[in-house]
Amino acid sequence: MVKEFEYRGIPKEELEAMSIEKLFQLFNARQRRSLTRGINDGKRKLIEEIKGAKAGKVTTPIKTHLRDLIILPYMVGVTVNVFSGKEFRPVTIRTEMIGHYLGEYVITNKKVSHGAPGVGASRSSLYVPLK
Repeated sequence: MVKEFEYRGIPKEELEAMSIEKLFQLFNARQRRSLTRGINDGKRKLIEEIKGAKAGKVTTPIKTHLRDLIILPYMVGVTVNVFSGKEFRPVTIRTEMIGHYLGEYVITNKKVSHGAPGVGASRSSLYVPLK
């Protein structure tokens, strides 16, 4: 049997039907503060694009630099391309992501793999042991 996701004991269907004020009370203090301070024009535009994609009106991929957008229940199921600092990475919003920030799911750094010393390296780094 597949476990149904519940956010703080409330199933997804009830979360989507819940008023925005009651939903705010379920979030942590940081998310509540961010949402009660208001939504600027950039976030409002992205939310409208997400609603359009959910309704099937938008066919082009949604690209954004807004990593501080809090994921709300009506955004579930939409794929958003979030900028990682170098490229846009696709993020498919799932129910487990509700209440988190969009940028939490796009890593901004990558693993460093050091190679052999290059031209202009110091005298001490010229010695590379043979394998």
